[in-house]
Amino acid sequence: MTRPSANDLFTQVADTGTFVSWDIPLIDVHPNDTYAAELARAAEKSGVDESVVSGEALVRGRRVAFVACEFGFMAGTIGMAAAERLVASIERATAEGLPLLAGPASGGTRMQEGTLAFMAMVKISAALSRHKEAGLPYLVYLRHPTTGGVMATWGSLGHLTVAEPGALVGFLGPRVHEALFGFAFPEGVQTSENLFRHGLLDAVVPAEQLPAIIDRVLGILMTPREARYADALPQQQPIDFVSTADAIERSRRRDRPGVRAFLKFAADDVLPLNGTGEGEHDPGVILALARFGGVSCVIMGQDRVSQRTGKPLGPAALREARRGMRLALELKLPLVTVIDTPGAALTREAEEGGLAQEIARCLSDLTTIETAVVSIILGEGTGGGAIALLPADYTIAAQNGWLAPLPPEGASAIIHRDLTHAMEMAEAQGVSSQDLLANGIVDLVVAEMPDSADEPADFARRLAANLEQTLAHLSKRTGRELVKARYERYRTLGL
Repeated sequence: MTRPSANDLFTQVADTGTFVSWDIPLIDVHPNDTYAAELARAAEKSGVDESVVSGEALVRGRRVAFVACEFGFMAGTIGMAAAERLVASIERATAEGLPLLAGPASGGTRMQEGTLAFMAMVKISAALSRHKEAGLPYLVYLRHPTTGGVMATWGSLGHLTVAEPGALVGFLGPRVHEALFGFAFPEGVQTSENLFRHGLLDAVVPAEQLPAIIDRVLGILMTPREARYADALPQQQPIDFVSTADAIERSRRRDRPGVRAFLKFAADDVLPLNGTGEGEHDPGVILALARFGGVSCVIMGQDRVSQRTGKPLGPAALREARRGMRLALELKLPLVTVIDTPGAALTREAEEGGLAQEIARCLSDLTTIETAVVSIILGEGTGGGAIALLPADYTIAAQNGWLAPLPPEGASAIIHRDLTHAMEMAEAQGVSSQDLLANGIVDLVVAEMPDSADEPADFARRLAANLEQTLAHLSKRTGRELVKARYERYRTLGL
């Protein structure tokens, strides 16, 4: 596989003629004669003075900071001088409030510099943490090959991580593995495509597609925050509620629009993300960056269609949702959760995978996260899978949405030992949106006229208008104010 240089990457991504170098002078690493000769040969061969190249440029008119490896310089390995240049560039991007794009391609830590170079992993990770704490985007493009200490630091800390097609990406380089263990590493594991399948990457794309992706990401993440504020929360409009049984029946229509239709018809821009970032992907949850009018957010929604076609909501789906919570906190964006589930998986795999524990962690995270949270009950809201994404500063329900500790049939089986009392149980339990509104579980119900399945686009736009106004209003409040009010909201519920 060919290895384009760092400058080739900048040329493909940056607007023509806008790249400006940030490379600082190299620190003296006191090389012995042999190593000094290696460094000189590497500089002559590659045309650069170290393995890290840095700078800034415009990408479709947006100012972006860059750091990238030059693989032609000693296989892109990171020694003390390269690490210092890398960290200085990260710190400058943070100080100047710029999003940062990284393009690693490296064999990892430079063995000629030993443990001191190895320890540079710590300061690289710390500098990136400070950049993210400032609410600034960090985007990663993994190039062929990226392994070792680079993969285990700045290659794996992106808010969004994409990779070059066919790239070798992994921790332990295959040559090292074979030398240490005497046999080759299994084929097809350390590839960008395989990591995408396992939820470790958000996309696999050629470099020429990066400008469009960067433009979309920054269009969502860098929306001016001061433009958000709305004077008031949306007001409840009169609704002709149907019976609880009718609402549940409508919520289960196969053609009822779910989270995908909502995003398609209502969002101004959507950038899907993939997986937990920890080796799992569950199609039961969709995670994305999205923009509704002038308000950007992280959105995570339960995809009822996927759940009903052989993949019930499992613990990995909730771990993916918790990735969304972390992103919202790091990017200082509001969080939107969309509830639409016939219930969590009832399987051995779900139990052994920690389903109950993930529900508990979601509840804990959502009640304490210091950013605005809006939850939407879009359709079915069954059991632990539903309540895991429910806690919020403001909850909106579709007219035919509902929330219950079990499906009505399950409640009937427990109380009456049959299924024939299901709708009677639902009525008694107060599961309908009308009951949820009356009991303070829901703050607003959005009308369906008479069923969102018959007017998916119009319903989605009505819902989005209320969502945008709510997010804009909540943005006035500090994180601590939101957490305090959220605690009181649920502490006094039903009292």
